[in-house]
Amino acid sequence: MISAIVYDADSVERYAVDGEADLEAARNAAGTTWVRVSSASEAEQRAVSETFGLHPLETEDVRNDVRPKTEEFAAHAFVLVKTAALERGETTLEEEIRTQPTGLFLGDDWIVTLTVEDDHVPAVSDVWQSVENQEGRRLKQGPDFAAYRVIDHVVDDYFDLLDSVGDTIELLEDEILSTPDEGLNAVRRDPLSFRKVVRPMREAVGVLARGDLAEVGEPTEKYYRDVYDHLVEIVDLTETYRDLTRATRDIHLNVVSQSTNEVMKRLTVVATIFIPLTFVVGIYGMNFGEHGTDLPGLSWPCAHPAVMMGMGLVTGILLVHLRQEGWL
Repeated sequence: MISAIVYDADSVERYAVDGEADLEAARNAAGTTWVRVSSASEAEQRAVSETFGLHPLETEDVRNDVRPKTEEFAAHAFVLVKTAALERGETTLEEEIRTQPTGLFLGDDWIVTLTVEDDHVPAVSDVWQSVENQEGRRLKQGPDFAAYRVIDHVVDDYFDLLDSVGDTIELLEDEILSTPDEGLNAVRRDPLSFRKVVRPMREAVGVLARGDLAEVGEPTEKYYRDVYDHLVEIVDLTETYRDLTRATRDIHLNVVSQSTNEVMKRLTVVATIFIPLTFVVGIYGMNFGEHGTDLPGLSWPCAHPAVMMGMGLVTGILLVHLRQEGWL
């Protein structure tokens, strides 16, 4: 699907795009042209590429979900960013980080946004809606400012995701001492997955913030520097949460080890008590001879009570000793 609007400080005009001719009309119109492409067919992507001079490798990068980056071409700049959100997995009930690539193509007076599924990219939809509704100062700025608003929205969503991961880690830390949680391994994967998105994103926005691209005006550079600062903070938070999950895993392993030690201690107590009893029973349980009188004392009338009393005395002495040693 292809949509197009042309806007300036005073008005917003919507264009119905049915072919390459409509794209040409939108591009040549006075003002800033924004073409929004989502879930487009190959023919639609080819028409957009031919109209705005996009290289096939650029659109291929968006479709193939490569890492975020910024590249400069002869007549435009290409910025690939990734949104991230916690969603339930297809094969598990646990939430996991799902990413969605978004390509931004910046010209002198135009911008093209390319997404695979626009439903999963609220950053593009929200900024597009604000331009359509003629909100704020977006209409007075060029395409570089519109791209900034999209990227800034993506980065703000990163903070929401990290807040959710941080809350989950805190809950695990509170519960793990009493009840080990199987969700620990799932949470440990989230910072690792998110780290692969944020670090390249920081590098891509850094190119925009340094002013290396002619398509980014000097007044807009300070906004990109603000986004870059946010990304630096997000990278630091990601590393912090990664360390927290590692520490939580160590706590979990210590709790499991301590629980195992308690079980082994109880089993050792039981074995210690039964070893002498088993020795006594083993000896006097052997019936030698036809009448069982080959062992000394077997014919004594008080043998059985004496053995039982002796076994009870041994058990009592062991229990007192183990309690004094702190095993009971």
